[in-house]
Amino acid sequence: MTAGVPAREVASVMHVRCPDRLPEDRFREVLELLAELCPVVRALPPSAALVEVKGALRYHGVGPRRLAEVIRLRTVARLGVDVRIGIGPTITVAATASRQISSPGGILAVDHGQAATWLAPLPVEALHGIGPRQATVLRGYGVDSVGVLASLPPATVQRMLGGRAGRLAADRARGIDPRPVTPRTLPTSTTVSHTFARDTLDGAEVRGALLDLVVQLGALLRQREQAARALHLALRFAGGPSWEKSRRLPEASAHEDDLRTMVYRLIDAAGLQRGRLTGLTLRGEDLVDADQIAQQISLDGAREDRLIAETVSDRIRAKFGPGAIVPAATLLRVS
Repeated sequence: MTAGVPAREVASVMHVRCPDRLPEDRFREVLELLAELCPVVRALPPSAALVEVKGALRYHGVGPRRLAEVIRLRTVARLGVDVRIGIGPTITVAATASRQISSPGGILAVDHGQAATWLAPLPVEALHGIGPRQATVLRGYGVDSVGVLASLPPATVQRMLGGRAGRLAADRARGIDPRPVTPRTLPTSTTVSHTFARDTLDGAEVRGALLDLVVQLGALLRQREQAARALHLALRFAGGPSWEKSRRLPEASAHEDDLRTMVYRLIDAAGLQRGRLTGLTLRGEDLVDADQIAQQISLDGAREDRLIAETVSDRIRAKFGPGAIVPAATLLRVS
């Protein structure tokens, strides 16, 4: 604990930012590492977390900056992942601080009682919780810094941004944010993605890419000894629009047969005609451990043969790498 400072007055909220596009499995490892030191961790997918460290500071007998240094050292040494850690008395201050740290990593602590002074010179859009549209509105009224926002009567800010949004913005500009950090684990899901080299209208190319994703997702689930109860498919189109839909599987599965059937139903539901696709994302949701799934006796000999081939493929990939076996559709696209 910081010498001479009462526990209630120590900045005890950390906002931990991982690198952008960090793979989900590595993000989970960061969360597990945080939980080793601090019991109250809230996952903020896809690559951030909130940590309430008040209890951890008492337990370890150190100050928040020292604890942050240990966290950063461990993420780099164990996982090869550098992080940006903002420390503050509230969620807003900690999250704003972590955003001010340049990549790849670092620590920025804002002491208790100094939040409003530290926030004041920042541009208004730097305040955590102020989105681009709100920033545009505020700047239109000449409110270009957090300090100017904090100096306005709350009623004035409410007229600019609306009732609840205005109240929150006015309070947070002053460093006021009573929200507690509540624990939340990362949702049980896993994601694979594909980005096309160029915008495509080719239905065969899209189906081939989907098959690639099915193979990747199935292999990843089986490697983790998990199965998905639902699939979520997201399509990204040229120009920015997107389409997404989820469907539950008849039974939880990690087998390519089952995943492929559901994925093709999802892509058919999209009703693609002339939409130029830029990328695909497939997510397995509501994951369960594989040993929780009842094994049904199958009378489909062809399916049983495919499942045996799938097991063999997994062994080959485990020995020679994920690229040792690729779907035939991939070879056709390359040729």
